[in-house]
Amino acid sequence: METNNGTALKGKRIAVLMTDGVEQIEYTAPRTFLEEHGAQVTLLSPKEKGEQVQGFNHADKADSFEVELNVKQADPRAYDALVLPGGVSNPDQLRMSPESIDFIRSFASQDKPIAAICHGPWTLIDAGVANTRHLTSWPSLQTDLRNAGAEWSDDEVVIDGKLITSRKPDDLPAFNNALMQTMLVNPIDADIGPSS
Repeated sequence: METNNGTALKGKRIAVLMTDGVEQIEYTAPRTFLEEHGAQVTLLSPKEKGEQVQGFNHADKADSFEVELNVKQADPRAYDALVLPGGVSNPDQLRMSPESIDFIRSFASQDKPIAAICHGPWTLIDAGVANTRHLTSWPSLQTDLRNAGAEWSDDEVVIDGKLITSRKPDDLPAFNNALMQTMLVNPIDADIGPSS
């Protein structure tokens, strides 16, 4: 595993798409991990820039986080990967946001890495990304994902092409590592030539 701590993801831009009800650790742990490896992370939301997103620790209110960019103003081409944290009401609200679903769909059509954890994969159904894909999620979503045409399995992390999914906060180390490895072998880099 080639990970020069602090520099492995230097120059990479990651979008995290979320809103109220996000499972806090599924936002903070990937963000910290990605930033520690040199990536630039931006919190996108259907809310306006500067508004707060309410995080949760399971059913309890936790911290709030400032929106860095409204998803309507975000250009999917400007980002190298997309992270979709869970929490029950977060993806439920994102599914009702056409701009959020369009953003996810655009990422998938550009074949860029998408990493969704816990209830996060719910949004993949609305974006038309779940069909024929191998996924995992919080167990209560398995019927929804199967009905959308996905193959579902109860695994710590599932990687299907550039689509990475995990079940719960306990899976975060595997989830983070899978996202980083997927980004390090991103064929877009091959077009640029060898890096020093």
